[in-house]
Amino acid sequence: MKQLEAHEVPLHKVFCSDYDFRIPNYQRPYAWQPEQAEQLLSDLAEALDSSGDEPYFLGSIVLVKEPRDAAADVIDGQQRLTTLTILLAVLRDLAEDPGLQAELDAQIAEPGKMTLGLTAKPRLTLRSKDAGFFRTYVQTKGSIATLLELKTDKLKTDAQQALQANARALHLQLSTWSPERQLKLVQLLAARTFLVVVSTPDLESAHRIFSVMNARGLDLSPADIFKSLIIGDLDLATGDDCAAKWEDAEESLGRDDFADLFLHLRMIFAKERARRELLKEFPEQVLNRYFLPGKAQDFVNDVLVPYANAYEQIRDHSYSTPTGAEQVNAWFRRLAQIDNNDWRPSALWALRNHGQDAGWLDRFFRTLERLAASMFIRRIYTTPRVLRYAELLKELDGGYELDAPSFTLTGDERAATRERLAGPIYLDTRTRKYVLLRLDEVLANSSGAVYAYPLITVEHVLPQKPKTGSRWLDDFGEDERERWTHRLGNLVLLNRAKNSEAQNYDFATKKAKYFTSKLGTVNFALTAQVLNYETWTPEVLAKRQDYLLTALSTEWDL
Repeated sequence: MKQLEAHEVPLHKVFCSDYDFRIPNYQRPYAWQPEQAEQLLSDLAEALDSSGDEPYFLGSIVLVKEPRDAAADVIDGQQRLTTLTILLAVLRDLAEDPGLQAELDAQIAEPGKMTLGLTAKPRLTLRSKDAGFFRTYVQTKGSIATLLELKTDKLKTDAQQALQANARALHLQLSTWSPERQLKLVQLLAARTFLVVVSTPDLESAHRIFSVMNARGLDLSPADIFKSLIIGDLDLATGDDCAAKWEDAEESLGRDDFADLFLHLRMIFAKERARRELLKEFPEQVLNRYFLPGKAQDFVNDVLVPYANAYEQIRDHSYSTPTGAEQVNAWFRRLAQIDNNDWRPSALWALRNHGQDAGWLDRFFRTLERLAASMFIRRIYTTPRVLRYAELLKELDGGYELDAPSFTLTGDERAATRERLAGPIYLDTRTRKYVLLRLDEVLANSSGAVYAYPLITVEHVLPQKPKTGSRWLDDFGEDERERWTHRLGNLVLLNRAKNSEAQNYDFATKKAKYFTSKLGTVNFALTAQVLNYETWTPEVLAKRQDYLLTALSTEWDL
């Protein structure tokens, strides 16, 4: 049997000569986005501000490593190790004290020791495509300022773009901290922050460990544990009946969605951000607090079954009432396009408590979608987003409905949403299609539009790179192209694959050959409107931009 080691290791011993971390080329590239980087810093700041000196655990990493050799191939943990290196580099370059700079630099890169035969080199080596970039613009002392100023054409891979974006996000926040607070964070990282380092000399064994640690191949899920607690509290006959209802709910949702349901139920009952794993928090915050012992049947009948039904209706857009159901299902379709599910506990609460009132639900989900869309467009990251929804749940349980204070967008929030909508929204790949589809619904005056196309693309009218000699270069100066190309007024929706040649047609040809189907029809109101224009100039774009922004601002009451 291959030797396996697992140790809790403080961060100052992780980033030292004991480990020479390397990301194998078969691993996927670095992919964390600012949301994850900001969440890491937010969690560290929360630990920093908490009383006491409890250790802070950052999770685990899995390595292929010989016991007495520093070389370590990272099987699991690349995203965390890379982001921690960026964090240390930002703190290093913000530090005013030369001694602190030197200590942080030594955590990022081995300075070398001739007496011990140690060669100067980075502590972490990324995949070959990005290793040189990471070494030059992150791991080299004083390089962060240069990294933040790099133009997009200098970033050759998605990983390099992510490195810059996360460095910018961390620098933006940490640069507002006092030197004293920055030092306290450094001390927290060095002495109180731990990783569980699991290592084995065998690659196959490392992959197997990684799979087990991520609950792959395990038969028991948290939901299975909760079921045993509930059914074990009941007599035989009642237990059999509740077990059957439990299994019907799980079969109806499927195992993955059924597992997610318990995450949402924890939020509905606890009304606070999760801090530990569900297996510990759900019994403490839900089962033991409200149902065990003595009320296990109530949990099945009044919580599990109705909330599972509500989850299924939201997921499948299958809400049903004699009148008004389609408007409610339309909100479910819209919300499903947002890149997080943090809105779902509030939606489940509404459907569970007002499921027979389609009119009330229509008004509720209009308000919820406005809040969710604004946070989506403004790219609010996980912690403040979850805290906003937790506060909303408290207000709903306290008797508020559509007048809940957490539903209200402040003046600054409305202004920030308008600013993002008015900017180069095409460059925000996560939000642009959602915004344009919502805008298309508004222009079509259709509250229940279903966009059931296998492919929907966002296209430019004024192309991104007009050909030499084209009319576009006559109608738009360089500054005007830079201003308008990626803005709302210049974008349309199509339901077919992009055609790189057709994208550069002059306006008249583009309307006839690219924006219409073979039958001469257009499937989107946003695109159809463009066909009514004879020319496409900066003046036309300015008026159209104002018109579209007004339409969205009215729809979302901005």
